[in-house]
Amino acid sequence: MEYEAVIGLEVHAQLLTKSKIFCGCTTKFGAEPNTNTCPVCLGMPGVLPVLNKKVVEYAIKTGLALHSEISRHSVFARKNYFYPDLPKGYQVSQYEFPLAIGGYLDIEVDDTVKRIGITRAHVEEDAGKLMHEIDGAVTGNSYVDFNRTGVPLLEIVSEPDIRSGEEAAVYLQTLRTILRYLEVCDGNMEEGSLRCDANVSVRPKGEERFGTRTELKNMNSFRFVKTALEYEIERQTDVLESGGTVVQETRLWDSGRGVSISMRGKEEAHDYRYFPDPDLVPIEPDDKWIEKIKKTLPELPKEKKERFDREYSIPPSDSEILTSSRALADYFEECIKSFPQPKTVSNWILSELLRLLKQDDREIEDCPVTPQQLAELFQLMDKGTISGKIAKQVFEEMYKTKAAAQEIVHKKGLEQVSDESQLEDVIEKILADNPDTVKKYKSGKTKVFGFFVGQVMKETRGKANPEIANKILNQKLKA
Repeated sequence: MEYEAVIGLEVHAQLLTKSKIFCGCTTKFGAEPNTNTCPVCLGMPGVLPVLNKKVVEYAIKTGLALHSEISRHSVFARKNYFYPDLPKGYQVSQYEFPLAIGGYLDIEVDDTVKRIGITRAHVEEDAGKLMHEIDGAVTGNSYVDFNRTGVPLLEIVSEPDIRSGEEAAVYLQTLRTILRYLEVCDGNMEEGSLRCDANVSVRPKGEERFGTRTELKNMNSFRFVKTALEYEIERQTDVLESGGTVVQETRLWDSGRGVSISMRGKEEAHDYRYFPDPDLVPIEPDDKWIEKIKKTLPELPKEKKERFDREYSIPPSDSEILTSSRALADYFEECIKSFPQPKTVSNWILSELLRLLKQDDREIEDCPVTPQQLAELFQLMDKGTISGKIAKQVFEEMYKTKAAAQEIVHKKGLEQVSDESQLEDVIEKILADNPDTVKKYKSGKTKVFGFFVGQVMKETRGKANPEIANKILNQKLKA
């Protein structure tokens, strides 16, 4: 029997606010354990939460970008469960009345666009973090770090429209790009500011009813999402084909061994005993505020890519990479303003610039060469002041020192030799020193022309103008 997977993702995005959702503690990552805390986020008796307005603004902004309906009345609820990293014994979340309802996200897999429905997006507070001490094969003490407690999250729940691990990974990548474009989440999966849980089941192909689902946790990279889901789909299929029954449970992904491990029985919504939080009033954004937020929406990745294809006539593969990051797209367009040759700029950014950034594990935001400085380098090439080969040397020096291209060229004497009489002298000497090679060329072995070009470049230390040098060589060899 042929089976198909049914997958829905729950993505938790940490919102880029400076303070937590209900108190003034900082959300900054990497502080000493339990230093970014206060009586409110630790749930001390008698404290009252105060909602961070920026959290609501970011959540509405995301909902609008995902084509969701923004609820005019949403309510905070207490989600009750016991876990060591949950100091209050409950998590403040939203249940019956979320902030954003419905919507969709289009993804592209194998040159086909597929629409994934969005069920809801709601705001909630994060829990703390458990850290486990491991001594060889023996597990030692466990510790709780409450710094993350109360950090604002936006949980985005998809419809069960995903059918493979690859589709899930592309969905997550697409969503991450949008969140970064909106500047509401940095999308750093290693630091946990973007996390993903997956509900997955399998069913006979053509069957309408869903199978028994399991929840997969602990996936902190796109690759792990794809691999973990592929493993779980295969595991459930094997269980059904052997006549067994899939158990509804929560499973952890062990990336080291490449297997999923049973963690606990999967809870249902009623297990959490949700009820409205008595300390927090409902969120009731009016049309004026929503419209104001809507006006702040940037051009999103899909629209930006389509515009790049249309306006700049660069290959779709180029525009795909350039628009994968808002900062990279902005860098490209800033460079175009000073040097309006899109293909040249695109080629250079995708090869030379991204190579050095990757080598140093840097983001485009930290690039030491500004778009204007890069445009100045292109202008020197365009004028014939330096060759393309020399430009690569100059660029590496710019990247290391932050110095301007013209300054480096002048200081190191890298100006291109375009003087015809000077190049004629060099070429005549090379031809005189290599009479046998000249004879080979004249006898029809024209491939040796490359040898002469190499000699010219060697004599001029790579500074000869290639176009002029080739022209003179052709004239001399045919004479």
